[in-house]
Amino acid sequence: MAAARIGTNVQIPEPSITRFLFADARLSPIWLVLRVYLGWQWLEAGWGKLTNPAGVWVGDKAGAAVGGFLERALSKTTGEHPDVTGWYAWFIQNVALPNKVLFSYLVTYGEILVGLALIVGLLTGFAAFFAGLMNAAFLLAGTVSSNPWMFIVATWLVLAWRTAGYLGLDYFVLPRLGVAFRRRSEAGSQ
Repeated sequence: MAAARIGTNVQIPEPSITRFLFADARLSPIWLVLRVYLGWQWLEAGWGKLTNPAGVWVGDKAGAAVGGFLERALSKTTGEHPDVTGWYAWFIQNVALPNKVLFSYLVTYGEILVGLALIVGLLTGFAAFFAGLMNAAFLLAGTVSSNPWMFIVATWLVLAWRTAGYLGLDYFVLPRLGVAFRRRSEAGSQ
């Protein structure tokens, strides 16, 4: 077998097991359940922030809740085994805290949009990516809670982007964006 030259187009075939798990429409009901459940978690979290009567997320006192969260994260940077790493503490102190009002709105509306997109199956791969990004940000800030398992589910949904929204709006949207769904008989011996 000759080695591929740099600059040539080389495709590495996808293993059968990953094609079955992440690209076979027969598993789309499983992805539907995971997608809707994760979407509901995000929508509920964001809606709670949006409708918070104290206005600490969106409204008169926007940024107060985010500021408190970020200050607590900074307090976790000390000790023998800090929960928050130095580079992320720098980000919190120099980027997030000075812009806590903006981050308050980004978190609130980001959670709502990600939740809605996952529930209806619209651009599921992107929505799951941003869900995982938010989970990673919360984990890096030293908050464990439900973030690890939500991050795992979001990562699986990113891997299954082709079929995770198959029972959703992606069925109609992805073909318009150039993603073709093929029937098993059309796929041949791939």
